[in-house]
Amino acid sequence: MITAALRRLLSARTVAALTLTLLLTAGTAACATTTASDVPRYAAATRGDPEFEQTFRHEFADIDGVRMHYVTGGSGTPVVLIHGWPQTWYGWWEIMPALAEQHTVYAVDLPGLGDSTGSPTGYDKATLARYIHTLIADRLGIRDAQVVGHDFGAAVAFQYAHQFPADTARLGYLDLPLPGPAIDAPTYRSMSWHIAFHSQRRVPEAVVGDDVREYLALFYPQVSFGGTAFGGTTDRSPFTEAEIDEYVRTYSRPEVLTGGFELYRALDQDVRDTGAAPPTQVPALLMTAQGQLDPVRATVAPYMSNIVRAVDVPNAGHWLVEENPGFVTAELLRFLDR
Repeated sequence: MITAALRRLLSARTVAALTLTLLLTAGTAACATTTASDVPRYAAATRGDPEFEQTFRHEFADIDGVRMHYVTGGSGTPVVLIHGWPQTWYGWWEIMPALAEQHTVYAVDLPGLGDSTGSPTGYDKATLARYIHTLIADRLGIRDAQVVGHDFGAAVAFQYAHQFPADTARLGYLDLPLPGPAIDAPTYRSMSWHIAFHSQRRVPEAVVGDDVREYLALFYPQVSFGGTAFGGTTDRSPFTEAEIDEYVRTYSRPEVLTGGFELYRALDQDVRDTGAAPPTQVPALLMTAQGQLDPVRATVAPYMSNIVRAVDVPNAGHWLVEENPGFVTAELLRFLDR
């Protein structure tokens, strides 16, 4: 059923990486919004990938003062993909064609991040979920969304299911201890240096400054399989140079860099919102980094009463899609097709 899609995963990253590198090189003299060949900057990352371009298109919608960017394509039951930090919708590009063979895919840039512009009224995950629901349910008329989130996007997906259960058919929750009574905000900030650092007011912006690429390139390996966050020593990044360039393109905008850190600064509100949430009965899939299933499940199980499958991803740290795309794709398709 997914042979062609899995076969694509073997070569897609290499082709796209080479293409994006050439485009970024050619576009250094271009204006802020287009490459040298008049390709919008938000579309440059997948330019030259015929399968992607034939299936997907970029769209924008004005939602409560935010111009939200999303990428959509495919046919079948709707799947909404929500990224975390420090990524954008592009964190899903590698597996989107496989999902689109059987589903209509909507990969969104969170309000204030990626190529979405404007500032949301808050970066707590309950507020961000309401923005996405307004886009998906009210503007696009989708009342049976299968919502999948990774990292802080998983917390947004959880809040979507909690606040709008009648509009949520399934919930995919990927690799995030859920902020809440099981891990309150001070404890959450103590889990890693970067959580405490990003939670500070103005400090991370001042430190990172114009060195966004260096900072992200150093950060990505730390939470990869065998990285220092998991007790290892590897400095191998699961991202290509071209993929890093794409994230640097958006996070180099000061307002987007700040928006990313605001995701961490909202942890106190996130904990309160989780504590006030009754368990959602929406059927849920839980996926985590290798070896992290039990500790993550302990934080989400009190709030998800219908976890139909829970797995950790072999040979993957935090970057599940990049580190084991075939496994993640197969698990998502199995879950979404039930």
